[in-house]
Amino acid sequence: MPLRSLHPLPLVPLSPQDWVFLTRFCFLSDFGRLDFRFRYIKSRCCQNILLYFDDSSQWPAVYKRPDKDCYQKEAVLRPENNQVINLTTRYTWSGCVGDEEVLSCVGGRSFRSVRERWWYIALSKCGGEGLQLEYEMKLTNGQSFWTQHFSADEFGILETDITFLVIFSLVFILSCYFAYNLKGRQLLHTTYKMFMTAAGVEVLSLLFHCIYWGLYARDGVGNGSLKIMGKLLFSVSFLVFLLMLILLGKGFTVTRARISHSGSVKLSIYMTVYTITYIILFIYEAEFFDPGEVLYAYDSPAGYGLMGLQLLAYVWFCYAVLISLKHYPEKQPFYIPFFTAYTLWFFAVPVMALIANFGIPRWAREKIVNGIQLGIHLYAHIVFLAITRPSAANKNFPYHVRTSQIGILLSSPKAGVAGESFPHHAYGNSSFLGDSQPNFTELFSIQSVTLFISAVVTKCFYKTPSLKTQGANNSSVEFQWLGKTP
Repeated sequence: MPLRSLHPLPLVPLSPQDWVFLTRFCFLSDFGRLDFRFRYIKSRCCQNILLYFDDSSQWPAVYKRPDKDCYQKEAVLRPENNQVINLTTRYTWSGCVGDEEVLSCVGGRSFRSVRERWWYIALSKCGGEGLQLEYEMKLTNGQSFWTQHFSADEFGILETDITFLVIFSLVFILSCYFAYNLKGRQLLHTTYKMFMTAAGVEVLSLLFHCIYWGLYARDGVGNGSLKIMGKLLFSVSFLVFLLMLILLGKGFTVTRARISHSGSVKLSIYMTVYTITYIILFIYEAEFFDPGEVLYAYDSPAGYGLMGLQLLAYVWFCYAVLISLKHYPEKQPFYIPFFTAYTLWFFAVPVMALIANFGIPRWAREKIVNGIQLGIHLYAHIVFLAITRPSAANKNFPYHVRTSQIGILLSSPKAGVAGESFPHHAYGNSSFLGDSQPNFTELFSIQSVTLFISAVVTKCFYKTPSLKTQGANNSSVEFQWLGKTP
């Protein structure tokens, strides 16, 4: 984010160069305003404020052009357009007054153009000993709270973030309500908890962003730490959701109780690489993005790396879903809409990045990309909420094995084999009621006699030679172990 407002600095060399870039700002057509205050030692006269716009004959013609000296960089400006402000008493518009030692200049400029456009502000002192001054600048677009301190490319970001914060908060609350119902039926699986985590972290991310932009709207500075925290949380939410999709594609909590050891290792390596690439992107954006150019986060080596990892995740996702459907064709009502909906999601991020880099005007890129990115995340969360809602009318509901049954499977002596797969069944309870209370008659119902009964009986009789239970008619039933005592 380019610096909008600079507090007064001590009289130290600003740059050993005679031409230096300060900041950029996208002014609105009729309401742009630059207010400045400069102060420097009179003996170092005379210094200039240079105002370049994004025409190919101006800013691109001078920035990062070591073949041009200070005089040539000044020569591309048009004095008739008041693009050069001489910080001297001889130039009335500069507002300079001074005594024998110090010259103080307080003034401003209004910016009007036929469209929103970038303006780049630089300082020069050609043929001198470098720049040395203290300064303060304020760049504004009108007087409204929602626009005053914002560059035109940032208009609407605060309003958009507030809107999505409200919507994602409702999504998270609704997911908590669904989780309460699922917990009552012993169907609150790990993958659904991961979804809730992703939604909750997304809400926190938007909250940090809204606080940052709110502070920024008030004073034009904000708190950069809040924005960084918001970006980090946004990335964490994305990574958790991506991991959940891959796990569901592999059938975790839908067709199997656990992922194989080799699959867990591959997932761990992949998510580690993804996380490291995200960290590199943040570092690259903070350290190497040039404020003199309008860049997008994905327009970097790390950004292209993230898009490649996203496409690799999609290939993995496709393979996992196909294998799950091959072994559990009765899960088609869940996996077909799941696969179709998230195919669009997997391709949305790379397509958005390409459109942002090549199809969106630079002055509108940040606000448009912000809205599209949040919309993509909202789409992903709402789709998952819809296909996993615990309703009798939901024919796509993926879970059918109770969480208590998974514990029995994994603790049995045959867990290495049986723990990999669930019994073939669309639902664990055909009478899936709409209340939040457990159905005690089927709370531990087992749909596959061969798999579940053998697991339960094996566990019980390996531990106890005989087991007595009280039947429904109060008669004692005794089970005797008929095999060899372990």
